[in-house]
Amino acid sequence: MADGTLVERLRQYLRGLSPEARALLMTELERGLLRGEDVAGAELVLQELRRDARETARPKRPGNLARLFFQPLEPFLVDDTATHSHPGRIARVVLEPMWEWICRDLMPGEAKAVTEQVARAFEDGDAQRAEELARAFQDRVATRMEEALAAASADEKARRRISGQIGTPRALDDVRAILTVIKSRHTLARFGAQLPSHIKTLDDSNIDAVKAIIEAPTSGGPVLFVPVLVMTMGRLAAPWQLVRLATRAAGTDNATRIAETPYAVTVDIVLAEIQRLISELKAELRSGQGLAVGALLKSIHDSARGLRAEINFSHESPWARALAALRTQVSDLLKGEIETLPARVRRLLRPRPIKEIAPNSTLDETDVSDTEAQIAFVNTCRAYAGELALSELTTRTWTDLEHYLDPATAALVENLRVSGESDRPFRQSQLDAAVRFCRKVFGEDYAALLLKARNVAAAAERKAAKG
Repeated sequence: MADGTLVERLRQYLRGLSPEARALLMTELERGLLRGEDVAGAELVLQELRRDARETARPKRPGNLARLFFQPLEPFLVDDTATHSHPGRIARVVLEPMWEWICRDLMPGEAKAVTEQVARAFEDGDAQRAEELARAFQDRVATRMEEALAAASADEKARRRISGQIGTPRALDDVRAILTVIKSRHTLARFGAQLPSHIKTLDDSNIDAVKAIIEAPTSGGPVLFVPVLVMTMGRLAAPWQLVRLATRAAGTDNATRIAETPYAVTVDIVLAEIQRLISELKAELRSGQGLAVGALLKSIHDSARGLRAEINFSHESPWARALAALRTQVSDLLKGEIETLPARVRRLLRPRPIKEIAPNSTLDETDVSDTEAQIAFVNTCRAYAGELALSELTTRTWTDLEHYLDPATAALVENLRVSGESDRPFRQSQLDAAVRFCRKVFGEDYAALLLKARNVAAAAERKAAKG
């Protein structure tokens, strides 16, 4: 377990780095993990880098009062769509429409007055006064939320009106989730203070102590059981290890026995988190940046493998079917990226007759860089192929690539050696691309030999031109 002060200092240090430095650090850590290097704290650093990237990308919530009001929700916020249900968690995107509902419909006059009072307190440098105003406002909002939910449960028209005012897909569920946290914020804060700030591994050395904290009367009992589990997962370096509480409580890894315990919900929490990671992976692939793809694949792989290792799922189990569906999602998501690689490499490196080459043209650098990145991506997929149902596809694709590149490079060297003045730049750019691709596929030694052959061929061509 890491000391909370050290973890916070790490977060502050990472946030102080430039975006370029954070991207480079993430890339190097991912490469180290793929090589099997045991870098101390790598998982924590990658987790913080990904979290910081998401926070940098999204707009900040406006208003000091809104920030203070939603502060207790921070451990339960999840970056996902408002339609995806996470046990005990709240989609961050619902906060803005929820705040608008509070200020516009629930208690507009008071919200405006307190907003102005909090702003004045901050202007006067009295942060404590601002927090006191916000806490009192939280209590009054909680009371009004309870009244609104009671009206909605008794009247279908009221239920539709509130849902329409908030406008989120699961509006009343969102209200209930926020209300639970706001009402219990002091209890949850005490629980968080007792829990270790970072748990590198949840195992026999600490699991009973963590379980005792969760089950203590001061932790809120059944009403707050799911929220405290979510808070616990937030402290884990490997969130999937939350299910170890379930196997501990059941005294077995049998899925049927686990399903009979209150801790069965930990499996649902972890499955929902895997689904969120898959959605994040999909968005990352669409963005074309690919900075976090390796870390996301590793998280998904480790979570799926961890679930299967910790729990003996039967084929008929709903959990087993849900996990299989998630693995299929990943496979389908990555399939297109993997299958198109050999054809893309062939298109770039295909030996061409001189009539197909425009004088003094070269390969498009962006196309070459994208293909090089795609090779690295497929290689990353190979590392996690077994657990993500990609073994056959990645093996076939990589073998196809190896069988094409080895003979193709010899032809490219010969074409450069006999090239003329007009086609020389293009053939040289093809061979330069081949060196970069072979470095990813065969390693540095092979690429160095190919580069030497390229230089010899270029020298021979220059000598022939002078003769």
